[in-house]
Amino acid sequence: MKQFFILIMLIQLLYSCKIEEKFIPKTFLESKPERQISIVEIESIIEDSLLNVRALEVDKFGVGVFATSNGEVGLIQQDYFDSLKIKAEVPFKLSLDSLKLNFRALASTKNGGFVISIGSPSILFKINNKEKRVVYKEVHPKVFYDSMEFWNDKEGIAIGDPTEDCMSIIITRDGGESWTKLSCDVLPKAKEGEAAFAASDSNIATFGDFTWVATGGKASRVLVSPDKGKTWEVFDTPIIQGKETTGMYSIDFYDSLNGFAIGGDYTKPDDNQSNKIRTIDGGKTWELVAQGKEPGYRSCVQYIPNRKGKELVAIGFKGIDYSNDSGTTWKHLSDEGFYTIRFLNDSIAYAAGKGRISKLTFRE
Repeated sequence: MKQFFILIMLIQLLYSCKIEEKFIPKTFLESKPERQISIVEIESIIEDSLLNVRALEVDKFGVGVFATSNGEVGLIQQDYFDSLKIKAEVPFKLSLDSLKLNFRALASTKNGGFVISIGSPSILFKINNKEKRVVYKEVHPKVFYDSMEFWNDKEGIAIGDPTEDCMSIIITRDGGESWTKLSCDVLPKAKEGEAAFAASDSNIATFGDFTWVATGGKASRVLVSPDKGKTWEVFDTPIIQGKETTGMYSIDFYDSLNGFAIGGDYTKPDDNQSNKIRTIDGGKTWELVAQGKEPGYRSCVQYIPNRKGKELVAIGFKGIDYSNDSGTTWKHLSDEGFYTIRFLNDSIAYAAGKGRISKLTFRE
């Protein structure tokens, strides 16, 4: 009975994660004063040597969900007996036959949550208070899905490495009940060695009907769709590329024009050349920023909500960094390592990685 109750809460919270503060009226956004974050306080929520989390969603009320490399789906919430405490639970583990499921991406609608596994076969589950059901399965030696998002309650997208000569993109138009893989006839052709990284569930950024997909590897480009995945263009970037381990690992957009991407080479995490790029025209052109300056390799970048597109946080296994000038300059806040981060508001976030999930509080 307890598991059933937690599952209902999980689905409700997955849906609440779709509340995006980016859509606050512009007049409110412009009322925020300039600031300089100088401290990040890190409070451990859960520590477990077996925990490995790269998929994380959070709502503005301080509640979130996560998926693990062991096929588990977990919940972050205030302690029922002490509202000042935050705790994380793993309500259930998904399974299918004898497969070892590894989740790197999750998304949600009002009708359920979705998680997709990496590797072949790739399994996409729909979860709600009635069932845990497979809604998509793909078998291919090269299949590997990296990230997933929903534009609305009916339409969603997941992206992965090429199995043919284009990026793998599957789309649902019926609330996740069925998924269709786009033909390479309607997608830009992938370059040799071009793929994506399942490092933080942030290869996809959306704003309204717009979608941006970050690729990486021997080629690292941005696929752009203005109409929720119906048509696509592709644009080159100046980010480091040329090796299987190089390129963009994460992308985020504050609005339809202003975006930022970060990555590098995780085998050379201190290298800070050509690993940070910015656009002001919706992803058509990109410029390198903070050349030769921190941060080096990072696996996730996120705009801080309601800060006029000026403030960003980048995170990775080498630490946490902050910018208040749209990524031109950065301040290193901590050496504590994580894989992914999601914000509750303009001061508090949850971060997850290997062995732990933590609450992060950013202060001036």
